[in-house]
Amino acid sequence: MVTTDHGQPLSNDTPVPGDGLDASRMPGHWLLARLGKRVLRPGGLELTRWMLETLDIGPDDRVVELAAGLGATARLALARHPAAYTAVDRDPAAVTRLGRLTSAGSTEIRAVRADATDTGLPPGSATVVYGEAMLTMQPEPAKRRVVREARRLLTNASGRYGIHELCLLPDDIDRTLADQITAELRDSIRVGARPLTASGWRDLLAAEGFTITAKRMTPMALLEPRRTVADEGLIRALGIAGHALWDPSARRRLLRMRSVFRRHQHHLGAISLIAVPTPPAH
Repeated sequence: MVTTDHGQPLSNDTPVPGDGLDASRMPGHWLLARLGKRVLRPGGLELTRWMLETLDIGPDDRVVELAAGLGATARLALARHPAAYTAVDRDPAAVTRLGRLTSAGSTEIRAVRADATDTGLPPGSATVVYGEAMLTMQPEPAKRRVVREARRLLTNASGRYGIHELCLLPDDIDRTLADQITAELRDSIRVGARPLTASGWRDLLAAEGFTITAKRMTPMALLEPRRTVADEGLIRALGIAGHALWDPSARRRLLRMRSVFRRHQHHLGAISLIAVPTPPAH
């Protein structure tokens, strides 16, 4: 059963990203979403909560979330009652879902269909910009364009930028091994994953005009039972497992992805960085 971010069943006309694609071919994150998984971030809900807490979103903030997806993080951000929240995603089904988000407060909410490299939003229109598990999926030039767009959207005085991404370990990982891991990830999740090392992520943000103010890293245990229960709750975790059992194609994909994650567990982690615009040199 597909549910809303509040756990209630969605109506039959609610679009699901990736709906209609064969389980053997669809991107891994949409496959997990179809099985009922809401938290699709490499560091799980724990690292997402840390990122939002460290961004210190408050009632005066104007928040932009890049590649907002299913809206699980959006719900957590809205619980902090910012003045405005804008979800950006290029998937029309995701934008439809995101457009149905509500807030208990007076937050102005909107969903925009656009690419994270070119949102079409006015410059300096946000005080907080964040994105999760999306830079990893971009080639190097696109990574830079996304970070540059985040910098364009932020005000200089109080702007904060947060990322939550997959990370290669350690910083001096052998290049051949890194390429092998990247190739296996791409083959299993059907998306061109290109994670960086911790220093690589820091350098990327610094090169595009940001100064890192906080960092946290956690194990990448996206498909491990303990993490799934922690992120989704026991009932939903059991439901995800049940859906996979009834769908042989989805089950094979799930097991293959988990096999790759486990095989390279010592070289895969999750990282969140918080940064502010670097003041111009005088």
